[in-house]
Amino acid sequence: MATGPGLFVSFEGGEGAGKSTQIRLLAEALRERGHDVVVTREPGGSPGAEALRHVLLSGAAEPFGIRMEALLFAAARADHLACFVRPALARGQIVLCDRFVDSSRVYQGVTGNLEPKLMAALERVSVAGTMPDLTLILDLPAEMGLDRARRRAGATASAAQPDRFEKERTEVHEKRRQGFLDIAAREPLRCRVIDASLDMDRIARDILADVTLVLAQRRGQLAEQAAHR
Repeated sequence: MATGPGLFVSFEGGEGAGKSTQIRLLAEALRERGHDVVVTREPGGSPGAEALRHVLLSGAAEPFGIRMEALLFAAARADHLACFVRPALARGQIVLCDRFVDSSRVYQGVTGNLEPKLMAALERVSVAGTMPDLTLILDLPAEMGLDRARRRAGATASAAQPDRFEKERTEVHEKRRQGFLDIAAREPLRCRVIDASLDMDRIARDILADVTLVLAQRRGQLAEQAAHR
């Protein structure tokens, strides 16, 4: 699990599930309660990883195949953890991360059809034991999420083109949705599934309740560790 006295929370889900909005609302709520919170994302979060993010999401790596993309995602994750996440956890901060290793499991593993042994090896090397204390999976039917993503893009001044993954077929996105749900079923102690079709404020309350519970558990673990020193 996460290293250090801080708390590591990752957010997962398909396109348009509302991860960015819920991360912002959670960060605000936790800061109001006096917590030291930092927000990050994958791919990205550190200078090296941000450079790789541009390569990956622009589609520049796509001609080199899914294996090259998986290697670049793993390299970005290793740099992100070393330069940003682990130092923040060591300082006792709460780290909120938009996507983490479960996205690689789903995007490169489930719909990229990469060999399980290769995926496991890349994960072992890039993560090196640092996993989230809590993963919140925002679940939404693929068609609904893609419609939200299209409306969001149309509402921005730039109306940016869909990225490397947003442009894929609805069937692919629905398969990824099921991939995230399968992970949650296999790892119920780490993962919570959040109904992302609900009202935004209701979702935010549910997420805050889950994080508050895990924070209390984390404090209890740290107190027990201190008592045995």
